[in-house]
Amino acid sequence: MTKIIGFVRSLLNIRALLHSLRIVHFYNYAHVQQIRKAAVGKGVRLAPNVSIRNGERVEIKNFAHIGERASLWAGDRSGRIEIGEHSLIGPGTFMTAANYETLPDIVIDSQPKREADIIVGKDVWIGANSVVLPGVTIGDSTIVGAGSVVTKSLPPGMLAAGVPAKVIGRRGESAQGGAGRGGAGQSEGSAEHGTPRSAGQP
Repeated sequence: MTKIIGFVRSLLNIRALLHSLRIVHFYNYAHVQQIRKAAVGKGVRLAPNVSIRNGERVEIKNFAHIGERASLWAGDRSGRIEIGEHSLIGPGTFMTAANYETLPDIVIDSQPKREADIIVGKDVWIGANSVVLPGVTIGDSTIVGAGSVVTKSLPPGMLAAGVPAKVIGRRGESAQGGAGRGGAGQSEGSAEHGTPRSAGQP
C-alpha cells in the first residue's frame, strides 16, 4: 500500500511530470529523429538509448551492432561517421567528428570547431567506454580495447589499446592483459538488447 501511495504522489507531482516530458523530448531529439535521418543498413542493432547527432551524416552499414549509451556525434557542418558491416561498438563508446580548437585567449565554448570524418571499417570491435576522435580511420578487422582513446588512425587487423590507443599486436595473437581474448568489452551482447533497424524504417 505504501508503494502505491508513493506512486500516486509521484503522478501528481507536477515537477516530476514536467521532468518526464523533458526526458521524452530529449529521447525523441537524440534518438528517434536522428535515426530517421541516418543511413541504416539491414540487420543493424541499436540499443534504445544510443545518442546520435546530425544523423544525416551518420551511416551504419549492414549487421553492425551499437551498444547501450553509445554516442555517434557527427559534425554540425561536414564531419561524417561511418560504421562498417558486422562491426561492434561497445556500450558507452563516444565518437565525435568535431572537436574544439585550443586557441589562446578564447574561452572554450567560443572556440572554432575542427571537423573530420570518422571511418570504422568492417568487422571492427570497439570495446566499451572507448573514445574515437575526429579524423580517425579504423581499418577492417581491428579490435580496440575497452576504455581506449583513439586519436590516430589504426591499420587493419590489429589489436590496439590505451590512452592514447596504440597497436599492441595483431588480431588472433595473444596480447598482454588479454586484449585479444575478450578484453575489448562485451559489446555484442549489449547490442543484442537493441532494436533491429533497417534503412527507411522510423
